[in-house]
Amino acid sequence: MTSILTNNGAIVALQTLKMTNKNLEMTQNEISTGKKVGSAKDSSSVWAISKIMESDESSFRAIQDSLNVAATTVGTALAGAEEIEKTLKEMKDLLSRAGSTGFDFVKTEEELAQKTTHITNIIASSQQSGVNLLKDTVDGTNKEFVVISALDRTSGTVATTASKITVSAIDFTTNLDVSGRTKLTANSTADNVATAIGELDAFIDTATKGAATLGAAAKRIESQSNFVGKLADSLQAGVGSLVDANLEEASARLQALQAQQQLGIQALSVANQAPQSVLSLFR
Repeated sequence: MTSILTNNGAIVALQTLKMTNKNLEMTQNEISTGKKVGSAKDSSSVWAISKIMESDESSFRAIQDSLNVAATTVGTALAGAEEIEKTLKEMKDLLSRAGSTGFDFVKTEEELAQKTTHITNIIASSQQSGVNLLKDTVDGTNKEFVVISALDRTSGTVATTASKITVSAIDFTTNLDVSGRTKLTANSTADNVATAIGELDAFIDTATKGAATLGAAAKRIESQSNFVGKLADSLQAGVGSLVDANLEEASARLQALQAQQQLGIQALSVANQAPQSVLSLFR
């Protein structure tokens, strides 16, 4: 039955064309934005997961920056400790040469005093952003330097736990009080020199252990920074696999949908012309 009031062919053709246009719009949006899931309405579960992963990635990037700053802070203290160790060895060499009878102890003491002041200055100035690991406190109050190293998320919950790296002050202020060493005078003897050398050996041991402790902390922070960077990269790749569009596939689908759109328009045009055949019955 042919009706001029209800054109079933046109209704079907129109529905098909609408669906084709909707798919075409979605495909064009994928190509223009590069994302197959750009908002919650595209896929609420995938969008929610991707946003959590993006949040974690951003946090890990920030943590990596913080770890890099911490690495330079510890590195500054390490450089100071190594310079102190070097200076102490130079002082020991001076004393070792001064052990001979008739040596000018006064001039040796002048050199030793200069190097003592140098060590004191190193301890005071080996700081970055107000943090000095060579003193008895890192910032005038705390004895430990703490930096967040990672975030641990509990599966199925929003709770996170922050992991930390703690570096204790090595306290050269107390343990390396070179100013209290045995001083040489014009009346000093070889025994006095031997005593002074023994004191410097103890100072050198303290400086060496302090530098080793700082070196281990610096290595740990550097390794953690590299690991956190890899975690952030992995999260970024994971987010991409969830929401990024496959442009090769989208391009091929776009071509097919454009062809379907043209065919749909022609089918609708043919369906709309069907009622015109009824006019021939009245001629």
